Amino acid sequence: MNINSHISSLLYRYQCVTVPGFGAFLTEIQSAQLNGSAVTFNPPRKVVSFNANIKNNDGLLANHIALAEKISYEEAVSNLTKEVAVWMQKLQNRETLSIENIGNIKLSSEMTWFFEPINNTNYLTSSFGLSNFISPTVKREELKKVVEELEEVAPIIFTPEKKRNYSYLKYAAAAVLFFGLAGTVGYKYYYDNQIEQQTLMVEKSVQDKVHDKIQEATFFIDTSIPAVNVAIEEDTKNYPYHIVAGVFSNEQNAKNAYTDLIKQGFKAELGPKSNNGMNPVYFQSFLEYNEAKLFLDNLRKTTNDQAWLLID
Repeated sequence: MNINSHISSLLYRYQCVTVPGFGAFLTEIQSAQLNGSAVTFNPPRKVVSFNANIKNNDGLLANHIALAEKISYEEAVSNLTKEVAVWMQKLQNRETLSIENIGNIKLSSEMTWFFEPINNTNYLTSSFGLSNFISPTVKREELKKVVEELEEVAPIIFTPEKKRNYSYLKYAAAAVLFFGLAGTVGYKYYYDNQIEQQTLMVEKSVQDKVHDKIQEATFFIDTSIPAVNVAIEEDTKNYPYHIVAGVFSNEQNAKNAYTDLIKQGFKAELGPKSNNGMNPVYFQSFLEYNEAKLFLDNLRKTTNDQAWLLID
């Protein structure tokens, strides 16, 4: 199985895609830049890096493969394990591992990992349709030299004439420029807005599908736990970013896990039951993505390295 395309697809929507037992591909947003004497404009992009120390299975890649290939979660994990074994064998043989549209990985003489990204793909969806632009150099000095040579061959004689008033042309040109710029800005705003809406629709569709199947094989609890009555408060705000602690097939087990998180001091929540009867439990939910990402990073370092982010 070729997992390159699946990793590449996830990098458009997530900042971290982990290959279990191998490492994680991370993305960082880089702002637009001007480079070189020829004034090359580079649009904003996602810069891809690799961390060989992050190897835990967060379920993201396996569930994506299961949905895309229409196979079970267990089969997807098994296929991932086989592919990683092939990758590791190539690196041990000192061969360069080439991952299409992402980068090349190889081992140095000191047995350290070296990752060289391939920058031909921009994974930042907000920069869709933008490409590098090179502004040509204005050759004023060369044109001036050509004019001087022409003057030496055939001197230019100016004939005096009555000066005419063309001031009204300035106002006409200014009006044309103003309306032209206004039309351009309006069209660009409309185009950017359409692209953003389409991207959000795609992300929402993928999240709905993942929400139904994610972590079915990872977070089941078969042992029976004494029932605990939990009072659930209705939250009037719409928090789209959820830090998931677990997904349970048994509703009472989900309530027990919720109670345990509350005792630990978390602002835990019971998520809505999915279409296939799964009951998610959240450490906490957030309004802003940056807050959720910061909380998740700290949680993985200190308490639970299996927590993951779910976006409504």
